[in-house]
Amino acid sequence: MAQCAVSLQLNGRETHVTADEQMPLLYVLRDELGLTATRFGCGSGQCGACHVLIDGKSVASCDTPLGSLQGRAVTTLEGLAELPGSNGGGLHPLQQAFVDEQAAQCGYCLSGILMTSAAFLAQEPDPTDTQVSAALDLHLCRCGSHNRIVRAVLRAAAVMRAPA
Repeated sequence: MAQCAVSLQLNGRETHVTADEQMPLLYVLRDELGLTATRFGCGSGQCGACHVLIDGKSVASCDTPLGSLQGRAVTTLEGLAELPGSNGGGLHPLQQAFVDEQAAQCGYCLSGILMTSAAFLAQEPDPTDTQVSAALDLHLCRCGSHNRIVRAVLRAAAVMRAPA
């Protein structure tokens, strides 16, 4: 197992990590850097619980090797409030909308859903409920809060479109 030193932008800050080049980003975030909002779900990139943003795109961190991240920008749930569209402190509009819509049950899947929603809204600021559902289709949530999740994403989109 080859060790590698990787420099990346993590939640807007230059970060240096030395670990096995094949170590999944999920383990680097949780075990090496102490960022525990990203969840382990299936371990094979199929459930969506571990999604983070890499260069603005929603990616499964459980099957993304550390060695592929040199010079890239990684955003986790801990950095969501710093993304464009946020109010400059406090919660990101997506986080606030999920609270307002009571879109969380157990909450285990939500960090991945929030990150995918952020990437989606950056590309589609005025989505329909069908588009939101399609964007989140790969995320598994067994709590049955899908309708509230879609409403929360639509609410956040409206807030993010509103003039400041």
